[in-house]
Amino acid sequence: MARLKEKFNSEIKKSLMEKFNYDSVMQIPKVEKIVVNTGLGDLKDNTKAIQGVVKEMATITGQKPITTKAKKSVANFKVREGMVVGTKVTLRGETMYEFLDRLISIALPRVRDFRGVNPNAFDGRGNYTLGVKEQLIFPEIEYDQVESVRGFDITFVTTAESDEEARELLKLFGMPFSKQ
Repeated sequence: MARLKEKFNSEIKKSLMEKFNYDSVMQIPKVEKIVVNTGLGDLKDNTKAIQGVVKEMATITGQKPITTKAKKSVANFKVREGMVVGTKVTLRGETMYEFLDRLISIALPRVRDFRGVNPNAFDGRGNYTLGVKEQLIFPEIEYDQVESVRGFDITFVTTAESDEEARELLKLFGMPFSKQ
């Protein structure tokens, strides 16, 4: 079992139950899924580079990403309907907890001049989105193999009713929020 899943079941549930005075254990918020996505705006014509990004994302997340295609043609961006414009991975269960553990304990501390993540990036419904500027913070990525430095978004979808509950949940997992 993943280390953070054990921590959630043994420690985090109890402290959330005490802090928010829930009537039932079913009200305790949990991380439902983690979605990792990246845009391929500049690579839309280069199939080999797109495959490189897909391979890197698969290495980082441990799961094969799907490619997202443009729904409409936009002449100003030189995008036609059906062109590959991004990739995304939805993580659930054990792989989600493993990724969360690696993100919090290994990858985020490797960010240059790291002072914590923005505590205000919640959407009002208990979901949190974190932007990562480069994939090189993950130790699985070899610096020599990277063609271009690329950023991506990580969205934590929780069952929390409010941002306060979700912030407390992620804080108990060890998410290093900055003190703004």
